[in-house]
Amino acid sequence: MKKIAVLVAGLVAAVSVEPRLSLAADAAEPVKEIMEDTQKNWASDVNDWIDIFEESMLARLYSKDFGDKYKAAAQNPAADEDGISPFDYDVIVNGQDACPLQDLSIESGQPANNATEVTVKFKAATCMEGAPNKDDFTTVRFEVIEENGKSVIDDIMVHGEGGLGPTSLKEIMVLIARGQ
Repeated sequence: MKKIAVLVAGLVAAVSVEPRLSLAADAAEPVKEIMEDTQKNWASDVNDWIDIFEESMLARLYSKDFGDKYKAAAQNPAADEDGISPFDYDVIVNGQDACPLQDLSIESGQPANNATEVTVKFKAATCMEGAPNKDDFTTVRFEVIEENGKSVIDDIMVHGEGGLGPTSLKEIMVLIARGQ
């Protein structure tokens, strides 16, 4: 019992001396929620699409800067015709079509420069017969920061086809807001 108390005291001391350690432990939480919703959206029996940028989610899971850029992009007249999103594609799967997500993994990196990179990999085209990329993994990097004492997503970086990218979603939103 004494060993456990010493271990717990050591962990508490480490987190208070190095607060970035707590960010590393919590960094995946907002990403996990986004990925759970994205999985539900692409499940074969989806009834209602979950908007991962809905107002309450923007306030709770994303940084203020990300939310401001999203809101500015959503004001652009070129926003998606459904009025829901400034994007005409799912920014996580990086496309308009996908299959139920397969082989999903989420891995948190080490904190650096006040951010933690959380890498998500999954297969999104496994049901597309004859597709050349059917078994390819999609990689999405989430930049997670601490804001007001909690971990929030500050940017989403998607790798394009053929190894292109990564592309910053915040940069894309700035361009959309400018009408480009």
